[in-house]
Amino acid sequence: MTERRLLILFGSQTGTAQDTAERIGREAKRRHFQCRVEALDSYDVANLINELLVVFVCATTGQGDPPDNMKMFWRFLFRKNLPPTSLCQMDYAVLGLGDSSYPKFNFIAKKLHKRVLQLGGNPLLPVALGDDQHDLGPDAVVDPWLLALWDKILALYPLPPGLEVISPDVCLPPRYTLHYLAEDSLHSDSSLLQSTPPRTLPSELHPFAARMVSNQRVTAESHFQDVRLIEFDVTGSGITFSAGDVVMIQPQNCPEDVQQFCQLLRLDPDKCFLLKPTEPGTALPAHLLQPCTIRHLVTHYLDISCVPRRSFFELLSHFSTNELEREKLQEFSSAQGQEELYSYCNRPRRTTLEALWDFPHTTSAIPPEYLLDLIPRIRPRAFSIASSMLAHPGRIQILVAVVRYKTRLSRPRRGLCSTWLASLNPEQGDIRVPLWVKKGGMKFPADPDTSVIMIGPGTGVAPFRAAIQERVAKGQKGNCLFFGCRQKSKDFYCQAEWEELVTKGFLMLFTAFSRDQEEKVYVQHRIRENGRLLWELLNGQSAHIYLAGNAKQMPAAVAEALQSVLQLEGGLSPSEAEEYLSALERSQRFQSETWS
Repeated sequence: MTERRLLILFGSQTGTAQDTAERIGREAKRRHFQCRVEALDSYDVANLINELLVVFVCATTGQGDPPDNMKMFWRFLFRKNLPPTSLCQMDYAVLGLGDSSYPKFNFIAKKLHKRVLQLGGNPLLPVALGDDQHDLGPDAVVDPWLLALWDKILALYPLPPGLEVISPDVCLPPRYTLHYLAEDSLHSDSSLLQSTPPRTLPSELHPFAARMVSNQRVTAESHFQDVRLIEFDVTGSGITFSAGDVVMIQPQNCPEDVQQFCQLLRLDPDKCFLLKPTEPGTALPAHLLQPCTIRHLVTHYLDISCVPRRSFFELLSHFSTNELEREKLQEFSSAQGQEELYSYCNRPRRTTLEALWDFPHTTSAIPPEYLLDLIPRIRPRAFSIASSMLAHPGRIQILVAVVRYKTRLSRPRRGLCSTWLASLNPEQGDIRVPLWVKKGGMKFPADPDTSVIMIGPGTGVAPFRAAIQERVAKGQKGNCLFFGCRQKSKDFYCQAEWEELVTKGFLMLFTAFSRDQEEKVYVQHRIRENGRLLWELLNGQSAHIYLAGNAKQMPAAVAEALQSVLQLEGGLSPSEAEEYLSALERSQRFQSETWS
């Protein structure tokens, strides 16, 4: 009898791919497989040649890039010297999660599928391409694909005699159990809490507790959008960075939400526990202190402000003591109920905490050991660094738009990290924020004579402020910035700084204030108006172009404006202009970083 082992590997940026991988893991357990679910970079890739059955679940980020937790795996897999028979004993399937509004839709999943095939793997099914843009989200593709996958897998690995698939009505055991400690044991173990890691560079597992130096609002008080320029002191951390790099910040839940959550679930926030895996081989959560209090778990680990996923309602339905609530939860977790769930959760951006309020009988019956199965961990947030080490040694500055908007729910929606950062006042004491730095997607030219054209409306200007500060500190001219916002008097970030650099001859500045006149004016209009200069910079001086900002209409409008400049000033045909821009992208002379 072949050993019934299944490995599920995921590459996840926002948690959707991880959530889907864990769902497949639960379905595997119901079919009596020995199953491991791991992030691709946590798995020892050298063992891949011994695996017989693997499901890969991976997202695509940015401009067709692999998520952070599969980058090492990705580099290894594409090594030229891997023999074409490396994975010839592996049966595999690839499930991709992407967004078809991006040009490189599910690029990573398609490429991974092809590469494993090249290395001798045997595909069980064609690659599945889940799409966020679908009315029912990725599940529209994932659900039918999984049904087909289990048919294939059970044909190869039939259930052992006498065993049946465990019914979805049966609740699987939790991944961890909580072992409560006596009141005073936390003090005796406080050395565990205080232990500092060996001197390593700050990272996700060992962030640096940076002191917040200043937290300054840079939009007018009367402006609808609160934007902050926040500065941190990273002296002594060993952190270094260049323009284009990103700082990762680990946010936390606000005390009111933590208190509400504990009351709803009837938890004592001061209770202290140790976490133990239910099955041998299950790793403990790397980001959680041991021992830990309930308050620490809820404040720093459980993402109670995220929009809950389908798996949340599925697990919740098992604990329901109330028939009406159970029926609704079962509907939300069924394939037929996805439209209803979307209207309840995604449209109004309802939080996990609010959903728990709506199911009070069920919520009060949740066993605490299921909390880590039920609610994902709080993920770090990325911010473009908006300052240069050459201009501000030992400091990191970021430009943060505080996320706050209305939906049909009575309370305004708030971004977890931006709201938390905005609430911190460094004048009221020593404020520390856990952070670390990682390489960004944008690379600025090393040659001091290369001109740069930067297009950064709104907070998209952040990485360009870092680049301009860095280039000015090195005496580099040829800096051209297109900046757009609503009104000159309300949200013209860093106005005095830009104007001083213009006076000193370090910067060419083109501004578009969309609401300061009848006709709306955006950065793309300024690009067309200054076509001759841009053509001269691009064609005559081999300038590099950079674009950063909101991913909605702006990137397409800017690309269109650039193409029209190439046609009008360079005399290119429409198809030649398109190819010219594509060639700039391929040679990394045109780089963009956009976010939704």
